[in-house]
Amino acid sequence: METVTLTGLLHKAAAEFPTRRALSVSGKFDLTHAQLQHIIDHAASLLIASGIHPGDVVALTFPNTVELVIMFLAVIRCRATAAPLNSAYTAEEFEFYLSDSESKLLLIPAEGIKPAEAAASKLNIPLVSAALQDENSKITLSSNPESNIDSVKQLVNDPADVSLFLHTSGTTSRPKGVPLTQLNLGTSVLNIKSVYELTESDSTVIVLPLFHVHGLLAGLLSSLVSGAAVTLPAAGRFSASTFWTDMIKYQATWYTAVPTIHQIILDRHESNPERPRYPKLRFIRSCSASLAPSILERLEAAFDAPVLEAYAMTEASHLMTSNPLLNNGPHKAGSVGKPVGQEMAILNEQGEIQPPYSNGEVCIRGLNVTKGYKNNPEANKSAFQFGWFHTGDVGFFDSDGYLHLVGRIKELINRGGEKISPIEVDAVLLAHPAVTQAVAFGVPDEKYGEEINCAVILRGGSLDEAEITKYCKRNLASFKVPKKVFITDSVPKTATGKIQRRIVAEHFLAQTSAAKVPKFGA
Repeated sequence: METVTLTGLLHKAAAEFPTRRALSVSGKFDLTHAQLQHIIDHAASLLIASGIHPGDVVALTFPNTVELVIMFLAVIRCRATAAPLNSAYTAEEFEFYLSDSESKLLLIPAEGIKPAEAAASKLNIPLVSAALQDENSKITLSSNPESNIDSVKQLVNDPADVSLFLHTSGTTSRPKGVPLTQLNLGTSVLNIKSVYELTESDSTVIVLPLFHVHGLLAGLLSSLVSGAAVTLPAAGRFSASTFWTDMIKYQATWYTAVPTIHQIILDRHESNPERPRYPKLRFIRSCSASLAPSILERLEAAFDAPVLEAYAMTEASHLMTSNPLLNNGPHKAGSVGKPVGQEMAILNEQGEIQPPYSNGEVCIRGLNVTKGYKNNPEANKSAFQFGWFHTGDVGFFDSDGYLHLVGRIKELINRGGEKISPIEVDAVLLAHPAVTQAVAFGVPDEKYGEEINCAVILRGGSLDEAEITKYCKRNLASFKVPKKVFITDSVPKTATGKIQRRIVAEHFLAQTSAAKVPKFGA
């Protein structure tokens, strides 16, 4: 198993399924697996001619375009490290991420991205744009280096090569750099392929940004190593108005998304259902944030496909657990399923494994797990204890071995000694027919130390705070009922659609009194 490389798996798929569709840009062109591999190798030769050596970090910032896919895989093929960045970052954010990753080159689209260009200029990092005209072309770089394909053929990718460098979301402190190797990535995509039984007959549409492990590993790379097909939206990003058109046109069999996007898709279905019908999907996957059981039920009813909730994180090269396909066991609403391709245990603070239904920290170990954060011995010391990687999540196994998450250790609300799971409160709020989104969070309180508040987005109507509180009192223990309800049109989210409770708390408390804003941090 330890000889696995992502590039090796991609070459194998291209050899086995050379003429099958691999990558499409909606309405523009299609690439077969053989064509895609040829274009990637040529692009890798251009990078080598540009002076990129094994171990160098190459940053990339693009929308979800074919150029991003090709250049990302070309960087890895060079035995260099790809560091994909959100194209919506400010110049200051680009400066931080480019510096922290020690990038030697920044790749951008032909039309440019001004904040990225400003940051690269300030840091004296060379800037090169990449473009692909059509399926019969090769990638061109603005630096116009001379290609020598033999330079790529002589390179052998090693399982220990650091291929991907990402940052954690920084929920409690400064974002931490996470290096992931060819072995990490190759192991993870095989785990994803296995649990969802992906084959060359599958097809999906990418709705998530490819600068994040969810879209990159679960959507794109697991499909490509399976010989399956991937479609990129023409706009380079998710669009609810084109999503089902693309899914139908490209005969999609599944898709993966965060709960926020599932809700957008559901809302569109309820206001403007697809006619004549939706495609027949094998499954719908949800990950990166908790999916309320009520939303899961609505998705299944609307699109006639099982919704499989999963659990993942950057440090694990994405996938850790998933509910199985229906032929392999039940999928449980409110559970993130069983461990996939790695060991998992629930540990107490002394490192002792806990029995079923006992809460503790979710800990993992396996070939998909990073060896450690970059230049961060303090974080590594706390994350790697007792021979396990500590996720920072609290959960428990049920008697069937399914994992149930209670919340982040730092997000559990401690109200006078009573530990409250914000996920549980979210689920109750989302079960109300008038509530479309809900986020519970802790706030400082003089009497109890912490008190619970929540923010809700309504589907319509005139529900007020008193009615929501009354509903909560009927469905929650009294100490779990939010003391304050913020009715709003939106809540702050990360670029990948995640909701971070710390940020939500700061946002809404700032509206009530600047003096009450909690001092969150490391």
